[in-house]
Amino acid sequence: MEWVTRRKRASLSRRDFTRGAAATLLIACSGRQLRADEDIFKFGLTPVFLTSDLELLGHLRAYLSSKIGGPVELVMRRTYQEITALLVSGQIHSAWICGYPYVQYRDSLDLVATPCWHGKPLYQSYLIAPSDRTVDDWRELRGDIHAFSDPDSNSGFLVTRTLLAENGMMPDQFFARHFFTYGHRNVVRAVASRLAHSGSVDGYVWEVMQKTESALVARTRIVRRSEWLGFPPVAAPKSLAGEPRLARFKDALMTMADDSEGRKVLDLLKLDGFVPTKPSLFDAIAAKVETVRRFG
Repeated sequence: MEWVTRRKRASLSRRDFTRGAAATLLIACSGRQLRADEDIFKFGLTPVFLTSDLELLGHLRAYLSSKIGGPVELVMRRTYQEITALLVSGQIHSAWICGYPYVQYRDSLDLVATPCWHGKPLYQSYLIAPSDRTVDDWRELRGDIHAFSDPDSNSGFLVTRTLLAENGMMPDQFFARHFFTYGHRNVVRAVASRLAHSGSVDGYVWEVMQKTESALVARTRIVRRSEWLGFPPVAAPKSLAGEPRLARFKDALMTMADDSEGRKVLDLLKLDGFVPTKPSLFDAIAAKVETVRRFG
């Protein structure tokens, strides 16, 4: 497992400008955008989903290939930023991203579908600590070594960053040290092993791991749950709107629960299915971005 130590972060406003410029440069100067007749349908996955599960990936690829009517490549990268850059620049057809990068680039992206979990397209961010630690309020985490998931994760960074901003603090002022694990599973592992005193993690991932890796998760406990927020969506570049396979891909997601192979995917993901949603579902995340931007 690779652990990444804390790095100095500029304000969101400066980072947003830099990232926006980088995305524009990617579109202009990258190898090429996908052609409408590209042979392989490319679907990106970020580390928020349990992508190290080979059984899951096999069923997902087989299901999508059968529904789209051609080969599917599952494109995985280590960071959210890498997948988002490929998506915004049109180098992949679609990607399962996080609500945070979606609201940053929604002028360039169309929503395809959003997962439905426990009957709703919503999830929460959890602040977690070791199970034997006596702590009942998030303020008691002051001075911790804290594990974040990814700088572009809503549940694994932005929610906690916003909570601190609303209380007049930066992460460096509240935590003794913080670092990024680049995976929600890794946040749980860091806290369970006491490499970190606390962590910010996707509540959906924590809940799924409670079923699949119960011994590990039992070594952690939830200190705080956020409000309910838009579940990480599947998005596609606006530049590929009207691409016939995107329509078949969207239909494949919407009807996944009606297919035996699709149900295997949903069972492994512990999801109910996928539903259509509007951009307004992510307004609460956009508000958090603005709160942090204003705080600096």
